[in-house]
Amino acid sequence: MSVDSQLTAVPSPRTYQIRTYGCQMNVHDSERLAGLLEDAGYRQAAGDEADVVVFNTCAVRENADNRLYGNLGHLLPVKQSRPGMQIAVGGCLAQKDRGLITEKAPWVDVVFGTHNIGQLPRLLERARVESEAQVEIAESLERFPSTLPTRRDSAYSAWVSISVGCNNTCTFCIVPALRGKETDRRPGDILAEIRMLVDQGVQEITLLGQNVNAYGVEFRDREAFSKLLRACGEIDGLERVRFTSPHPRDFTSDVIAAMAETPNVMPQLHMPLQSGSDAILKSMRRSYRSDRYLKIIDDVRAAMPDAAITTDIIVGFPGETEQDFADTLEVVRQSRFASAFTFQYSIRPGTPAATMPDQVPQPVVQERYERLVELVNDISWQENRKLEGQRVEVMFADGEGRKDAATHRMSGRAQDNRLVHVAVGEDTASRPRPGDLGEVVITRAAPHHLTADPIDDGTDTAVIGLRRTRGGDAWQARQESAEQDQRNTVGLGMPTLGVPAPLPPTQDSCQVR
Repeated sequence: MSVDSQLTAVPSPRTYQIRTYGCQMNVHDSERLAGLLEDAGYRQAAGDEADVVVFNTCAVRENADNRLYGNLGHLLPVKQSRPGMQIAVGGCLAQKDRGLITEKAPWVDVVFGTHNIGQLPRLLERARVESEAQVEIAESLERFPSTLPTRRDSAYSAWVSISVGCNNTCTFCIVPALRGKETDRRPGDILAEIRMLVDQGVQEITLLGQNVNAYGVEFRDREAFSKLLRACGEIDGLERVRFTSPHPRDFTSDVIAAMAETPNVMPQLHMPLQSGSDAILKSMRRSYRSDRYLKIIDDVRAAMPDAAITTDIIVGFPGETEQDFADTLEVVRQSRFASAFTFQYSIRPGTPAATMPDQVPQPVVQERYERLVELVNDISWQENRKLEGQRVEVMFADGEGRKDAATHRMSGRAQDNRLVHVAVGEDTASRPRPGDLGEVVITRAAPHHLTADPIDDGTDTAVIGLRRTRGGDAWQARQESAEQDQRNTVGLGMPTLGVPAPLPPTQDSCQVR
């Protein structure tokens, strides 16, 4: 047999594509699903065609099921034309709907829940061998997701899950029913994972939990979260620490002190408000009122004057009056948010709010929503303009700026997590790499981003001080490895690999703490 025929005979590995909807926890789960599939011999599809398509779903929105079944319908003719193709559905909607998915879409091969994502490769193989759909939903967590293999989208930044589940009973939220009661990881396991990630080149981590600052409830340590933040400050090479999403009920003075006193914990806080009306907060079963919320904001700014505070707000919750909405606008004015995720209330089937009386008419919700967005954008712009002329540190990122190539810019995040578009010129050799850190002077502000253009006429770059980092080294090594893999696989009939496409944005967020 000739060498050419031997190469042609090498079977191509099966390819996969993961489509993610929902919150940061879903994004993190998708990284684990990718790791599981690659550990089982699959490879990420280079284009749209894949042997296995996995939907990691969200159940927060009223139309989540319509979105899923519409996408499944579009895939039916594709599957019919490609023998051996498989479709899997996991995540919150799968946990909720279970066998209903295969009734409505019998061409789906695997349905798995939020508690047993580690079973996906086994279920795919069993569906292939038995030629019938496999539906397996666990009622409780089988294995903590962070113990599973992972394929991270970023070489220099990573999610680290510290807990899963939620013990709150917010009337608009279905997450506790689908993710279960809060389960906490041991601090030593979390810190060991962070050290391992730092050894691999990661320099920014985001601590992740459905109610992240309630961490420690399982082992009855009310200061466990602040202790964890301080312990992160002792890890060499860890440049930036963030966390999401906290709940105002559990936000205590020791957490504020830990944030202010730990240098690598960033001056940024995402604190969900949901409503500024005490009556609506009570109806939502939120365990704080507007004065408590504003006190937290004041305390954070007293400890960290430059902290950027962001939030989530729901407009049009059942029973919301014009006065309730006015109360929300007033809290927004006093809080001076750097940005806000604003949502029009929509019925979440299975939640108490879904059957509440006095549902607000959609035209009223829309009009209030537009007023809220206008106010939020105006305040965000005012707050951003305060940074014009200021010097900030930016960690450059991959895929943050859609127009970067055309504008000769690179984008990244300031320490307070504001998005910054930075002029870097045309000399590719002197450009920052994703993961590198640089100081820039902000020259222009917009409601949703900052811009740094050159301040000296003799240069085309705005980067004043560039620091090559281990995170940038890790990104470059991944690039070079992908290019080498592509060269090595030419002629073998195998898919090429490259930097994975960014996961879809998480606008349909279930970060509704």
